[in-house]
Amino acid sequence: MLSEGTIVALSTAVGSGAIGVIRVSGPLAIETTARLFSPRTDKVLQQQKSHTIHLGDIKDGNQVIDEVLVSLFKNPHSYTGEDVVEISCHGSRYIQEKILQLFIQEGIRPAQAGEFTLRAFMNGKMDLSQAEAVADVIASENEASHQVAMQQMRGGVSQEIKQLRQELLDFASLIELELDFAEEDVDFADREAFEALLEKISRLLKKLIDSFALGNSIKKGIPIAIIGPPNAGKSTLLNALLEEDKAIISAIAGTTRDSIEDEITINGIGFRFIDTAGIRDTQDEIEQIGIQKTFQKAEQAAMVLYLIDSQHYFDENPQQLEQLNQLRENFPEKPVWVIWNKTDLIDNQLPEKLAGYPTLQMSAKTAKGLEELKQLLVNYLEQQNYQDQSVISNSRHYSALNAALTEIVKVQDGLNNNLSGDLLAIDLRQALFHLGEITGEVTNDELLGNIFANFCIGK
Repeated sequence: MLSEGTIVALSTAVGSGAIGVIRVSGPLAIETTARLFSPRTDKVLQQQKSHTIHLGDIKDGNQVIDEVLVSLFKNPHSYTGEDVVEISCHGSRYIQEKILQLFIQEGIRPAQAGEFTLRAFMNGKMDLSQAEAVADVIASENEASHQVAMQQMRGGVSQEIKQLRQELLDFASLIELELDFAEEDVDFADREAFEALLEKISRLLKKLIDSFALGNSIKKGIPIAIIGPPNAGKSTLLNALLEEDKAIISAIAGTTRDSIEDEITINGIGFRFIDTAGIRDTQDEIEQIGIQKTFQKAEQAAMVLYLIDSQHYFDENPQQLEQLNQLRENFPEKPVWVIWNKTDLIDNQLPEKLAGYPTLQMSAKTAKGLEELKQLLVNYLEQQNYQDQSVISNSRHYSALNAALTEIVKVQDGLNNNLSGDLLAIDLRQALFHLGEITGEVTNDELLGNIFANFCIGK
């Protein structure tokens, strides 16, 4: 990753629009802009204060390219920590490309993907986990994913990691000091306090690791599996939720042979609904594969909606109760809701066998009970209290936390077995390394290249 010189890029979306914003960052940003910019006043651009806006024209020689607003952000008080100029021009593709060409002709280099944020990280304006959250904020498509990304960008997760790492580093330093005085048999580290710290770190790491399932679901859409026997109304329910004919509906059993997925936003939360093949005994090889996928989707889902045709329930199809009990047995931690469907056709009482299950009566065909179902889903996520806690949504952080926890457990085992300080120090260094990977206190060019290559150009 290059991080020297002055760079330029279009920071708004490519294409025509009302305005476009071109960002320039580096030691020559203001000086180069001044050569191309003719202000309405006689003020010299380089002499103007930071965080000021100036009206004028961008010119190619004597030819006016566009009337623009130039915003100045002088180092270190800018996004990148360098001198930054943002040029707000009209949204013509020709104008945007022409201004970019003028800067390139002046010797300014086109920015690589994510290079502005990389420079912000390199100049200490944010740590690595905050920098990664910038991409998540840009990619967020609903309120919940936006809130999780904003929490991380503001440093909610990284502050916890930094504090844990610093406390561990303090004890690691004492252990290392003991090694220097090994011949004098001096103990600098309080072993009881060290054990308490390791227990605290282990507990917090597990909490962050456990939050990944929720955070990743919020980021990609909470997966909800729609499961049940053939002709229970699963595809009808999917279509009702999406308000479109996404899935084929037929009276023929086994119409859905593969899973069908789509996402909608309910009260600012993204939910990804998965319509699955009906579960039944069948000799059809393709349908059998679809049924296998049904159980795979149930395992991946945050919640299962098990649909039952209220006309043909347990007394006529005892396998349904077996399937329902099997789901609860296989996934004891997963919420399984029974949807007592087709109540528009028959008004019968819920069987006593369903007493142990949360149940919602509805008609997917007429949308009766649909709003209640949506509220049920929203309530489920709100009960997770994701707004009031640090939530991990980045798979790289998840891997590093798991690796750090593995090393912490090794240190705990070492203390219990009275291992020498030099052996404990090895595992402590590894734990510190993995925690440092998250915030960027430990990094390398390959890691940075992989992270920032996924950013859009101009950010």
